[in-house]
This record gives sequence, structure tokens and C-alpha cells, in this order.
Amino acid sequence: MASIFELALGQDFERLHPMLQKRFGVDVEAGYACVGRGVFSEVRRGSWWTLPFLHLGTYRNILFPEQGRNIPFSIENFPYLDGFGRPTVTFVRRLELPDAKNRRFDATMVHSPRRGGVVDYLGTHQHLATDLIMEVLENGTLHLQTSDLRFYEGPLAFTVPGFITGTADLYESYDEDRGVFSMQMQVRNPVFGFLFGYRGEFTCTYPSLSEVAAPSALKPVREEVRE
Repeated sequence: MASIFELALGQDFERLHPMLQKRFGVDVEAGYACVGRGVFSEVRRGSWWTLPFLHLGTYRNILFPEQGRNIPFSIENFPYLDGFGRPTVTFVRRLELPDAKNRRFDATMVHSPRRGGVVDYLGTHQHLATDLIMEVLENGTLHLQTSDLRFYEGPLAFTVPGFITGTADLYESYDEDRGVFSMQMQVRNPVFGFLFGYRGEFTCTYPSLSEVAAPSALKPVREEVRE
């Protein structure tokens, strides 16, 4: 079976750099995960007024207020079937900050035939969901962009007003000469501008799912059926 990213990209998946095809080819039937370790050369935030927004994000491992340079990090992409039987991939990034305060970005991604692409659930409780807009650039780089943000909790279900959210742009590429993946991401608000961003490099291993399943610590505390 094709991975959730191959389903979303269709024939364009073949235009990705071969190492990105392997990285984003993780799937239960493919039988492997992708675990990377590297260094963020820069993690930065917007002006002082972004701090309340970023502090709020720490409660669900969505954003955080710290910034700095040369910060070690890991990224763990494990495929599994969630409680609703959907093929799911974890996107958990852990940062090892100098003050020993580890921070995480948590996300789980599923392919939605109804929405025609990948739905990205942000944070530990899947309260926030967004459709990912994907494109493959001429050099084989993958560009992911978030769209409208949806909030789900109990009977509540609504689209979050755009002026209080941000659009994230993520670029992932592979440097053949150095044998490393690179990623850069920034979140911008249509009113307030730049909110948060990072750039860094990492290498990957591909553990077999026959030897290690998706760790429970990477999975969301709560699963949401609404996409």
C-alpha cells in the first residue's frame, strides 16, 4: 500500500529526491519507520508580543517560546493504525535546550480520502486539524503548507479565524554531497507577520517495525475522528 504522502502527491511523489521518497514512504505495510537526529542551526521567534501565543502552545506540544542556535534535536516518524483504523504517521520533534528543558512539537498525520489529502493533527490531543498543501519543487524538495485551522472538542467544531492563527511553511530537502536532510520552517500570521521558525540538518535511520512498534509516548493522548 502507498504511504499517506504518496497517496496525497500521486505521481508527483516520484519527483521527490529518492531519499525523501524513502523518508516519506513510511507506512505500516512498508514495514519501517524513520528516526532522525541532528541540529537546528537556528530556532527563533517573533517580537515580544508573540510570547503569550507561544507559551500557550507549550500545553499541547504545538509551539514554545525558547529560541537559540545549534540546538540538538530528534524527529520520529512512526506509522501505525489509529483507533479508527486510519493509517497514521507520527511527527514528533524533540529539542534538547541548554537549560535541560526539553521541548516537543507533536503532530499526527492521516490520509483523508474525503478531504483529498493529508490531515495534520497538531499537538497531543488532536484538538487542532489542518489540511496540508503539498508540492514537489524542481530540485526534488518537498514543500508543505498548512491551510485553515479547525478546532474540535466535544460538541464544538469550527474553523479558527485566520487573523488569530498562523500559516506554516515547511521545506525538506536532501544534500547528496553531505548525506544529510535539511528542513526549514516558519509560521506567519496574516496580521502580525513572523511568529516562529527554525532551520537545521539531520541524518536518519529506518528501524524495522518488526523490531520496534510505534512507541505509545509518540501517540496522541486523545484521538479525533473528525477531519
